[in-house]
Amino acid sequence: MAEKQIAIIGGGPAGLMAAEALSLSGHRVTVYDSMPTVARKFLLAGKSGLNITHSEAYGLFADRFGAASPRLRAALDGFKPDDIRTWAAGLGTETFIGSSGRVFPKTMKASPLLRAWLARLEAQGARIMTRHRWSGFADGGLAFETPQGRSIVHYDAVLLALGGASYPRLGSDAAWTGWLRGKAIDIADFQPANCGFDVAWSGPFKERFAGMPLKAVTATSEAGTFPGEFVVSQAGIEGSLVYAHAATLRDRLTSEGKAALIIDLAPGRTAARLSRDLARQDPKASLSNRLRKGAGIEGVKVGLLRELADPATLSHPESLARLIKALPIPLLRPRPIAESISSAGGIRWGELDDGYMLKKLPGIFVAGEMIDWEAPTGGYLLSACFATGRAAAKGIDAWLKR
Repeated sequence: MAEKQIAIIGGGPAGLMAAEALSLSGHRVTVYDSMPTVARKFLLAGKSGLNITHSEAYGLFADRFGAASPRLRAALDGFKPDDIRTWAAGLGTETFIGSSGRVFPKTMKASPLLRAWLARLEAQGARIMTRHRWSGFADGGLAFETPQGRSIVHYDAVLLALGGASYPRLGSDAAWTGWLRGKAIDIADFQPANCGFDVAWSGPFKERFAGMPLKAVTATSEAGTFPGEFVVSQAGIEGSLVYAHAATLRDRLTSEGKAALIIDLAPGRTAARLSRDLARQDPKASLSNRLRKGAGIEGVKVGLLRELADPATLSHPESLARLIKALPIPLLRPRPIAESISSAGGIRWGELDDGYMLKKLPGIFVAGEMIDWEAPTGGYLLSACFATGRAAAKGIDAWLKR
């Protein structure tokens, strides 16, 4: 078979993983990226430790992708979390399992892994062209805006791995949606995922508590009840515990116009015990002292109760105990998608065949966050980007051979 030319547009984890698999199979691969360097979002994630995958039982892991879990399953089966760890080790990056079950490089950095990965791609003959911004289809090929001007290139197969709509300053600005919609591709509008939410805090509360974490709490929504912590921000709330509920809360706001995250400020104590211990406190004492002695609550947790409860509730031990165990934080809206860790929405699954090729555009494949799926933080996002990149590469190889 004659050597085939493959263009990969997008140098993030999905695109690079596809480039690795395809160049190893003997294809001539060129990766195009609009930024001066590739994998910028990958490197940003690595600043906090690079949560590369998750160690939980694979059956649970594979169900973390919501409605898209059944469609993603074949790709995930082809590159499971243990495979990711083996792959990273092959690039000189040993990993470990953290206390939460998340998997991290022992170096806690993304840059050594990326350097080794790019060196492998170069050794396999893959080319990387930076500062090449895809600007749509033209003359039966792909148009790019480059420092040298406009360029049109033709390839035997194309993989689009341009990301979703979060962190547009790093390259994922979803500009591609217009060009694909122009080809009648059905795309679900992007929405923020793994995001914070706006809350109507009072001025005094923001001034005193913005930036402070609420630790050792649980949060409840239709997604379930999870322990953890989150942060009060100037605009509202953010942090890992909020992100765990973000999809459910976002959808509730969309469908009903209102939503609340329910917080247990004292998960180690029952409501009955709190009510009893609070009733023993001197009613003339300040609220702060009563809560500190009767409930073990102080600081920002006290501030949150003052902010969200009426004085009558705060003065009644039984009502106060119930509120400590289930304090609703009313939400206004998700934070802007540009701030979110990831995005929901994208190319609908019905547009793709089992090899990740667009049915309406033979020879053009997609991978990563361009597709309509979302996942919580915890290594799931990267894992699915890796897996869909490899699955699309397999689809490209099979299509070219046909």
